[in-house]
Amino acid sequence: MEEMPKCPKCQGEYVYHDTINFVCPDCGNEWSGNEIEQQDDDQLIVKDSNGNLLADGDDVLLIKDLKLKGSSEVLKKGTKYKNIRLVAGDHNVDCGKLLLKSEFLKKA
Repeated sequence: MEEMPKCPKCQGEYVYHDTINFVCPDCGNEWSGNEIEQQDDDQLIVKDSNGNLLADGDDVLLIKDLKLKGSSEVLKKGTKYKNIRLVAGDHNVDCGKLLLKSEFLKKA
């Protein structure tokens, strides 16, 4: 039988799978199991569109034109963003004034 993962919140061993999520009965935490992976020292593991690991301070290029919601502005393909920061969430790359998804970026 496949071994269940430990709870990422409390490291509990008695985790079970309820067909959609993993559930920890000790702390009540629920997770899908395919969130952004985190290492023990709480550093995010974020990959670009080509599968390369990104880190804080990297330079990245935009791989396609993106329209900004609520604006008529368009971010052009090939735009370079320097000295990025990785953040938790859906838009996981902080480019200064913008938060972008890593799937639209490639490491420069």
